[in-house]
Amino acid sequence: MNAVSASLEPGSYYDPVLQTHAIKLLPADYRVTDQPLALVTLLGSCVAACLFDPLLGVGGMNHFMLPGGGSDVCSRYGAHAMELLINDLLKRGVRRSRLQAKVFGGGNVLSGFYSDPIGTRNAGFVLEYLAAERIPLMAQDLGDIHPRKVCFFPQTGRTLVKRLPSARNDVIVDAERAYYGRLAREPSSGSVELF
Repeated sequence: MNAVSASLEPGSYYDPVLQTHAIKLLPADYRVTDQPLALVTLLGSCVAACLFDPLLGVGGMNHFMLPGGGSDVCSRYGAHAMELLINDLLKRGVRRSRLQAKVFGGGNVLSGFYSDPIGTRNAGFVLEYLAAERIPLMAQDLGDIHPRKVCFFPQTGRTLVKRLPSARNDVIVDAERAYYGRLAREPSSGSVELF
């Protein structure tokens, strides 16, 4: 993928603040690239895992919503989203032994979920998964009650994280509530778009 094809990819745009081409990831998305661009996502209780090979300059990000899915292979579930991301990286020549990780999100932004909140479960899942796979964790910003905007540069592993002000919380909370409501009514196959 070059800069021209990156600009044609769904979710692509030019980010004037970052001064680079970027691709916006939605829930259940993942991307892997070796191009000089940013992968950007907004997180509430969801988690984004950013994996990269610093020697090869290839990396990727996923955005998952729930920790596990049993036999379900939908990428909205962490177990499958992690496998998709790692397998795509390996197909591009990345060595598992060189993978490094940075993880973000898992905020408990939905009020009323005090017992075993989804953000806490997502954060715990990604940490356990990386430990089990022996992928070193280089940075994390997990938990709390704040939504986040994450910008990841796959070639270098550089990551920018902005905790969003409470004025933005309502937008993300409303979107997450609507999405989790649809999850209860929809079959789990196929892609899902939140926005």
